[in-house]
Amino acid sequence: METILVTGGAGFIGSAVVRLLVRDGKRVINLDKLTYAGNPESLRTISNAPNHRLVQGDILDSEMVLGLLREEQVDAIMHLAAESHVDRSIDGPGAFVETNVVGTFRLLDAALEYWRGLEGTRKADFRFHHISTDEVFGDLDFDDSLFTEETPYAPSSPYSASKAASDHFVRAWHETYGLPVVLSNCSNNYGPYHFPEKLIPLVILNALEGKPLPVYGTGDNVRDWLFVDDHARALVTVLTTGAVGESYNIGGNQERTNLAVVEAICDALDDRRPLADGTSRRDLITFVADRPGHDRRYAIDASKIARELGWTPQETFESGLGKTIDWYLENEWWWGPIRSGKYAGERLGADGT
Repeated sequence: METILVTGGAGFIGSAVVRLLVRDGKRVINLDKLTYAGNPESLRTISNAPNHRLVQGDILDSEMVLGLLREEQVDAIMHLAAESHVDRSIDGPGAFVETNVVGTFRLLDAALEYWRGLEGTRKADFRFHHISTDEVFGDLDFDDSLFTEETPYAPSSPYSASKAASDHFVRAWHETYGLPVVLSNCSNNYGPYHFPEKLIPLVILNALEGKPLPVYGTGDNVRDWLFVDDHARALVTVLTTGAVGESYNIGGNQERTNLAVVEAICDALDDRRPLADGTSRRDLITFVADRPGHDRRYAIDASKIARELGWTPQETFESGLGKTIDWYLENEWWWGPIRSGKYAGERLGADGT
């Protein structure tokens, strides 16, 4: 696989995938609509790489996508373009249906026509990799249960419902039309270049600025945390060695309550950059009304990808969080313009009650 089309490659996870592929010598066609969460600055380290081309465009435009596939003679598609924030989906679900469901359908339509025109080994080796979320599985009890690849879908939010629908469309295009697909569902990602509407970067930046640190409910919701560079490695592994038609769960095996995550950030920042008055940033924690449809717990069983493809995460939550915090401390050039322009940290999703 020499030429890979990555959709959403200027986003958080997408840019991590693109940086990895480019470093590995793959030719990457990076298709991104460059909405609020798509940031070309996340690609600065590869901006002059001859094997990377950034194309501003919308996956809803099937003709443009098909033309791009043919022009660049693409060998595989990694589909990461999506509206991804649960709180935003509560305020405006229509955009999530349009991008995540209709957009995936249009992309599949273009991919199928392109694939049907290929011949020989190029047709046999082509892959469409759909990247999804563990949120499609819904809610877990506070016990030892884990999401497996066979867990029934039970989405709770407009976001997770839209991703569940897109997963089903991808499987249908494989079963009905024979398009060679692989799928993956991941747990919560964190790391550098993360748009600061999400929990970890929002708390880091609010804590740096001495602002309140909002925690939903009592903070006892549990998530399985996955460092984004570990996820990028897993995605490339699934693309290159995963079995056609199969789905792989990708998780960090690092469950933490939301409150524990926030407290860990406070403690790490107090150690690295103490407040002038010597107080603890834990004093900034503010419990706010829970969001609608807030799932209690997510936890991934990633034994299949470990067993069949040999992938395991390299970072613990502590090591990954340390790298993340250090990156935000050292890279205000990236997040400063976002905080002063696109998003200053205001609460989203409060209109769903």
